[in-house]
This record gives sequence, C-alpha cells and structure tokens, in this order.
Amino acid sequence: MTTPLNVPDSHARWSPRLWGTLLVLCAAMFLDALDVSMVGVALPSIADDLGLTTSTLQWIVSGYILGYGGLLLLGGRAADLLGRRRVFLIALGVFALASLLGGFVDSGPLLIASRFIKGLSAAFTAPAGLSIITTTFKEGPQRNRALSIYTTCAATGFSMGLVLSGLLTQLSWRWTMLLPAPIALIALLAGLKLIPHSDREDTHRGYDLPGAVTGTGAMLLLVFTVVQAPEAGWTSARTLLSFLAVAVLLTVFVTIERRTANPLIRLGVLRSGSQVRAQLGAAAFFGSYVGFQFLVTQYMQSLLGWSALETALAFLPAGVLVALSSTKIGDVVDRFGTPRVIAAGFASLVVGYALFLRITLTPSYAVVILPSMLLLGAACALTFPSLNIQATNGVDDDEQGMVSGLLNTSIQVGGAIFLAVVTAVITAHGSGDGSRQAVLDSYRPGLVVVTVVAFAGLLITLTGLSRRRPVQHTVLVASSETDRAAEAVPMTTARKVSVRD
Repeated sequence: MTTPLNVPDSHARWSPRLWGTLLVLCAAMFLDALDVSMVGVALPSIADDLGLTTSTLQWIVSGYILGYGGLLLLGGRAADLLGRRRVFLIALGVFALASLLGGFVDSGPLLIASRFIKGLSAAFTAPAGLSIITTTFKEGPQRNRALSIYTTCAATGFSMGLVLSGLLTQLSWRWTMLLPAPIALIALLAGLKLIPHSDREDTHRGYDLPGAVTGTGAMLLLVFTVVQAPEAGWTSARTLLSFLAVAVLLTVFVTIERRTANPLIRLGVLRSGSQVRAQLGAAAFFGSYVGFQFLVTQYMQSLLGWSALETALAFLPAGVLVALSSTKIGDVVDRFGTPRVIAAGFASLVVGYALFLRITLTPSYAVVILPSMLLLGAACALTFPSLNIQATNGVDDDEQGMVSGLLNTSIQVGGAIFLAVVTAVITAHGSGDGSRQAVLDSYRPGLVVVTVVAFAGLLITLTGLSRRRPVQHTVLVASSETDRAAEAVPMTTARKVSVRD
C-alpha cells in the first residue's frame, strides 16, 4: 500500500508534494514518448553516419519495441512485488545511463543494444509510474484528473519529440539520443525526494518464476515475430513456426497462471467486460495511430518533399490540442463516464483517418491535412486518459502494477502488430510504375486499414454502452480473501455488492 500524501477531497487543492510526485511520474512518461518519436526522424542521419543497412536501421526502432513490449508484464508485476518506488527509480536510472550510451556509440549493434536497454527500462517505469498514481490518488475525480494529466504528457512528449528531433538532427543525431539523459537524471533526483514509499506485497508463497519465464518469452517472441514478418514473409515457414511457438508458450503460461498461488497475471481480472474493452481498445487506438503516423511521415517527406522539421510541425496542432485540454478531461470523464468518452474519441479518430483519404500530390494543408490533425488531437485527448482510467478502476492496490503492465502490453503489442500490417499492405500495393502517383496509390490501402482498425475499436467500445446513467466508478468487492478473482462490478446504487467466482 502506498504511503498516503494526504490526498484532499475531490474539489480541494493538491499539496505541493502531491503535484511534485505527479510531475516526476509525468516526466518519465514524457520521456518514453519523446524517445520514441525523436529516433524516427533521425534515422536517415544515423544510417549515413554509421553506414547502416535498411534492415539494421529497422532494429534501432524495433529494439526499443522488443524490450518495451516484451517485458511489460514482468515490469508491472515486479512493481507490485518489489515496491513501486524502488522499481520506478532504478529503471529511471537505467534509462538515463542507456541514453548516454546511445549518444556515444560508434556502431549499429551498440546503438541497437542501447535502444533495447531503454525499452527494457521503460517496461518497468511505465507500469510502476501508473500504479503509483492509481494507489496515491483516490479512485474517482482525483484519480481521473491525475491520469488525464499523466497520459496527456505522453501525447505532448510524442509531438515535441518530432519537433525537437527535426531541430537537433540538423546539429547531430547524437543529440536526439543524449537529450533524455539529463531530463531523466533530474526526474530521478526529484523522485528520491518526492515519490512516496510503498510496501512490498507479502510474497511468502514465492514468486511466479515459471510464469515470468513463459509470459516474458511469449511476449518477446510475439513482438519479434511481428516486427520481422514483413521482411521474412507472413506465410514463410519461419514466421509460421514462430507464431506456433508463441501459441505454445501462451498456452503453457495460461496453465501456469491458473494453478499458481501467486500468479504473474491474475486471469480473473479479464472476467470484467470493462477491463477487456479497455485492453482491446488500447491496442486498436495505439495500433491505428502508429500505422497512421508512419504512413503520413513517409507521405510528407518522400512524396511532398517536406523536411523533417516541416513534417513535425504538421503534426504539432494535434499535440497542442492535447496539451491544452489536459486538465479538463478528468472532469469530462466524471460527468459522462469512460465508455462514452472513449466512444467519442474513437469516433473522432475514424473521421480524422477517413478525411485523410482525400490527400493528393498537391494538398492544401489547411483544407486537407489540418482537419485530420485536429480530430486526431481531440481523439488522443479523449481516448488515451479514459482507457487508463477504465483499466485501473476497481482494481486492488496490490494489483495496480499488474493491470498497468497489461494495459501497456496491449498498447505496445497493438502498435507492433498493426504497424507491421500497414507496412505489409503498402508493400503489397507498391508494385506500380514507381511514379509519385503510384506510390500515393499504394498508401491509400494502408489508410483504409488504419481507419478499419479504429472503427473496430469504436465498435468494441460501443458494446459497453447502456441506456442507464453512465457509471462513475467501478469497484472490486470480494466476499473473502479467496475471492480475489471476482469480476469488477459497477456500483449502480449506494450498496456494495459481493461477488464470488
């Protein structure tokens, strides 16, 4: 249980220390997003300086995704078992050191290794940071406000990363690797003073080592297989055997989790419909956006001839809109409930993607591109915080890290899978005469895929809507200690409801 920071009632002001704690956690989330977006713009300069091939260059991005997506389940549970503060601060320190390493390497393999280490550290800071918030701020308006600010920092970091990378790359790509290091160090020093201590969970029953090995192995292999599938071929023997191995590992993992007394992932949390919708919605949301961002970046730079900075500025209105709305989304969720807010966000996402299908070789930014960017900004502001709130509501404190890791895993795996699908679709339709129009035509099917994925997320969200007044809070109430696998139930009255398996 996290040491309380005298969290006030819903309408009272937060103390300076409470704000300081939140800002430290926001800084880590900001860094994660900043690092992801900055490296993408710097890749051409890295390739020229280090003499890297396209396949090696891909692993500068994929190495981070592999470490991040593959170890999130382990990172989330480690926060619960070893202490959230301890895990968060150690991982943040590793992130700072890996940033320094990445800025001074002189070979592709070392740069890829530094990226993998950064992804690994982010796999521990992300769920630990989220679980610190959810155990420090009381469920309801306080937590909703904190989560809206926290998740907004991710979108702001991603948008600022694009702009900063465009500026720093003109000096040297190494500055894009080095910039996160001092920010992480400052956050680490502040965190030592401000982040509350948390007790470790009673682990007298032992750690779930078999579950950790099989679960982590399955996620690492899944992300690796998806990332490599476009190059190796989706129907190649290598890809199919890898997917088969993933299925076997997941089957073993589920069997272990059902039988162990102290599981890495308590499967009972997935009996909650709102939890499942949050996980699937997160995968669809982030997967569609990553595919869109990849496609649009190629369109603007390769076809329109825009510079890295011009491309970054084109995305900036979306980030600005998210930043300006950060403190208001919690109030919106309090009033309308997460299902309605998420549905509105997905609707904006679908319309934004669909409008982008109007692109030509000579588009008007104000008429064709800007409307989509504004709609995507609104979608990010509404959807991302609400998904985090829905996933963490009604979960006991000692399982917040686990659920946070599960949510971040859904985000990263969704991003890896749908980016690979979009890439494969573009490649399959890129066999034209090589003209600019033919390249543009190959991008359209990718945009259609992105729109369909977002629409699927909307449909998933709509299944959670009802004609009743929106549920403000979700609580998990067990009738005894052995009933912890009970499903989250809505509080439709003032009476608590006990639920048994």
